[in-house]
Amino acid sequence: MCGRFAIMYDPEELKDTLGLADVPAELQPNPNVSPGDGVAVVTDGLKRSLDFFKWGLVPSWAKDISIGNKMINARAETLIEKPSFRSAFARRRCLIPASGFYEWRAEGGRKQPYFFQLADYKVLTFAGLWEHWEDNQGNELFSCTIITTAPNEMVAEYHDRMPVIFDAETCWAWLEDKPVKELQPLLQSYPAEKMAVPIQLNPLDLRRIDR
Repeated sequence: MCGRFAIMYDPEELKDTLGLADVPAELQPNPNVSPGDGVAVVTDGLKRSLDFFKWGLVPSWAKDISIGNKMINARAETLIEKPSFRSAFARRRCLIPASGFYEWRAEGGRKQPYFFQLADYKVLTFAGLWEHWEDNQGNELFSCTIITTAPNEMVAEYHDRMPVIFDAETCWAWLEDKPVKELQPLLQSYPAEKMAVPIQLNPLDLRRIDR
């Protein structure tokens, strides 16, 4: 799964690297992006502007937004099958910019955190889905989820899943208006040789980043 990630780029760097039309000033570096937080997303490959959606997908048919707490990730293998994701996969895809993501591994009786990023340390994007929900009073919520897939050989040493990752050159294909059958091949594990060696972190410095 992907339960925590970081985005440590300033707005202008993010704008230049991804070729975004604009980046809201309220976007600030965050080393500990957590479920339930507002996250930066791109939903349109032509406009290429950033919005902020809540991390934890709430389908339009949901009676209670608390369902989002259980839907921070979506498995690539079952997107077409699951009612919660099928429609969003076809019509509401998004990119979620990040610097990297965290995974934990049991070592010496404790959970040891590691940080994964690209080999060139540049911006990566997660493949995501988004939804629009509205209650009877007209209160709206835009939310998103991160798609996961089988891990590459590097991440497999730490976890049995990893987020679907794109780099700045390949990410826009995910937002193209294509049938889902043509998009499924994109949902592969990112090549291990294009990722940096994971950084072992001090758990005492990451008290807010718990599994």
